[in-house]
Amino acid sequence: MTRCRAALLALLTMVALSPAPAAMAADEGPEQIVNGSFDTGTAPWWSTGNTALAVEDGRACADVPGGTANPWDVIIGQNDLPLVAGETYAYRFFATATPAKVGKALIQLPVDPWTQYLAANPELSVSGNAYSYTFTAPVSLPDAQVVFQLGGSAEPWRFCMDDVSLKGGAEPEEYEPDTGPRVRVNMVGYLPAGPKKATLVTTATEPLDWELKDAGKRTVASGTTVPRGVDASSGQNVHTLDFGAHREPGEEYTLTADGETSRPFDIGAGIYDRLPADALKFYYTQRSGIEIRDELRPGYGRPAGHAGIAPNQGDVSVPCQPGVCDYSLNVKGGWYDAGDHGKYVVNGGISVHQLMAAYERDKTAFGDGQLDIPESGNGRPDILDEARWEQEFLLSMQVPDGKPHAGMAHHKIHDRNWTGLPLLPHLDPQLRELHPPSTAATLNLAATAAQAARLFAPYDAGFAARNLKAARRAWAAAKAEPARYADPNDGVGGGAYNDGDVSDEFYWAAAELYITTGEKEFRDFVLASPHHTGDVWRERGFDWGNTAQLGRLELATVPNALPDRERVRRSVVEGAEKYLAVQTAHPYGLPYNPPDFDWGSNNLVLNNLVVLATAHDLTGQERYRAAVREGMDYLLGRNALNQSYVTGYGEVASKNQHSRWYARQLDPALPHPPRGTLAGGPNSAIQDPLAQRLLRGCKPQFCYVDDIESWATNELTINWNSPLVWVSAFLADKGERADCRVRYTAHGSWPGGFTAQVAIENTGERAVHGWTLRWSFLGGQRVEHAWSAALSQSGSVVTARDLRWNGTIKPGQKVTFGFNGTDASGPNPAPEVFHLNGARCG
Repeated sequence: MTRCRAALLALLTMVALSPAPAAMAADEGPEQIVNGSFDTGTAPWWSTGNTALAVEDGRACADVPGGTANPWDVIIGQNDLPLVAGETYAYRFFATATPAKVGKALIQLPVDPWTQYLAANPELSVSGNAYSYTFTAPVSLPDAQVVFQLGGSAEPWRFCMDDVSLKGGAEPEEYEPDTGPRVRVNMVGYLPAGPKKATLVTTATEPLDWELKDAGKRTVASGTTVPRGVDASSGQNVHTLDFGAHREPGEEYTLTADGETSRPFDIGAGIYDRLPADALKFYYTQRSGIEIRDELRPGYGRPAGHAGIAPNQGDVSVPCQPGVCDYSLNVKGGWYDAGDHGKYVVNGGISVHQLMAAYERDKTAFGDGQLDIPESGNGRPDILDEARWEQEFLLSMQVPDGKPHAGMAHHKIHDRNWTGLPLLPHLDPQLRELHPPSTAATLNLAATAAQAARLFAPYDAGFAARNLKAARRAWAAAKAEPARYADPNDGVGGGAYNDGDVSDEFYWAAAELYITTGEKEFRDFVLASPHHTGDVWRERGFDWGNTAQLGRLELATVPNALPDRERVRRSVVEGAEKYLAVQTAHPYGLPYNPPDFDWGSNNLVLNNLVVLATAHDLTGQERYRAAVREGMDYLLGRNALNQSYVTGYGEVASKNQHSRWYARQLDPALPHPPRGTLAGGPNSAIQDPLAQRLLRGCKPQFCYVDDIESWATNELTINWNSPLVWVSAFLADKGERADCRVRYTAHGSWPGGFTAQVAIENTGERAVHGWTLRWSFLGGQRVEHAWSAALSQSGSVVTARDLRWNGTIKPGQKVTFGFNGTDASGPNPAPEVFHLNGARCG
């Protein structure tokens, strides 16, 4: 993870990359580069020992060797260039590449930490091009360094350069993103019965006319805009267009207002049908330790990463950092956290949890074979197979018995040093290291293992038991060492992921353990935690470092016997009300509006939508579901930049997210990120050099650039796609509320078994002719014998069907059936969510 670089670069201030020759001030400064035209040979230019620089036809040329891993493995440079703080410089050069390549042109500090004051990725051609950039020096420096980093290619190639120039006195260039038409819409589309709003950017302060046109350019709806004033998050004067009254499905609709016409969009019930699977498919290509099969993901096939095959040192026997432990662990597998090769327990924890939580919300929405992964066809839902891939890794990070800190989890595992872009995982030559155990990582393991124990019980009792044992060990270890924190300075080669308050992780882990076991220890811990009754609903949303919300949501939605559970459920609704108020006040319909946007703001938007969606599940109130639908509009185009942040969704969408293997921007032989990949989104701190050069002084919504080098605004991560999975599954759920009420009553139990009765009441005005009722158990309970209904079971999901003679339920009447079942270890709470003929009761 690249987050650690923020501390090194927080003070940098830079301006835009100039696509054309930089405009120069009248008092252009002196030439800083010595012998940039190579008229006197190559001195004082230097190169690394694996290449030699020579003058050919008046240009300096070098044969770049193949088979190197990182860009800095081959360098040509010049030292001792003075920079003056606040001065704007024009940097120019001519260069060729045979064959064509993408290089790196840097002006930087000549020693560790190699702080970059200019970082560019020129696309070098065989015929050659002239390149020009500007930057403003943030510091005065007597000995800056100009370098061309040329390594990282499997094949050898030839590089030539000429007319290298660096002069002060340049005119700063302003970066102006192309935001397209001033009418901003959800470019994917709108649900027929859902809200339909757009945002118009305009100088007008009075209402304006708008028209909705279909694919044939016929006006099908019209109205007037609602002026909203200046939006603080974008600095724009905006109006709202509300065309929710139009429900006719169709493709290629457009909105016109103030002389501008929006990008096209659809209206249809199926606009979100593909998104849950696409967002989930992201995880297969993030897998470590396994070959990614091209027939399953065309264009994304690659050998297994970090499997111990040269030059890769692999994850099959990873030692600790020096002085941390005296053993090695096999931690092969899991997901790469982001665009680098690191794997982190605290980021993996929330990610795998949200995938399992999406499944637990509606266990029938995810099936076997849905994702085309190697495990498809094994009888388990693919989403659980994908979650297991990460959960197995989390289990492997637990400190073995007999070792110091036994039962705790190592915080992370990654390369000893940072790697460059691009670099496929199987070509990474660096030593991998385990980092010290932490209480936060240990509690993440306890929480996800407890959750996995109940979800895998119907499919793999052995794996479920293994998880529960690991969860108990982790809980005990965390209680024994409650303040073992990750070092905030441990950020070389991977992100630090430090967290100095783990009371929220304790609460989340206790909640999961209580739900799975029903035991008094965990119940009492939950009830005593300040997070249990406190307001956990931060305006900025929850994330890997703020996990009390996960415990609250689980206690509210997963059946359990907590004494104050009704208060817990009400508290979720109160949180939803908070986010709904923020959204209502926001001209772009955002349920997230701090004065400065956070790293991964898109993920925080989604997590606030999770709270709103959960409130809908708990209450059935349509306004919460409408809020989720409107909130998704922002991510798919109704935003200040007029772009979708999900790869493959919308006419203009992110495609250059920061990644070492989805790196087409740097290497045409590599792919863009797969369809359904979420970009981190606007980040007011703009920590990376590219963002600082382009986005200085940006309003929050404009603090984003779709460039592979902008790791602060455009990273992809497993914990940003996980709420996208959860929310998109909610949006794809077409289940409406049915006019019915179900009463499930346990009439008796004995060791290993129980009996239950189910009554279905028709609360509507029409008779039900033929019925199917569906529910799911908490864990491994099984139906054995039924009466007055035909019952079948898949995993924990039970389906009951009428027997013809009782297939009609008249208004106000009931039909009753019962069954005997076998109990699983732990609690056996009554199911709470029932679907009658596909629609949710109540």
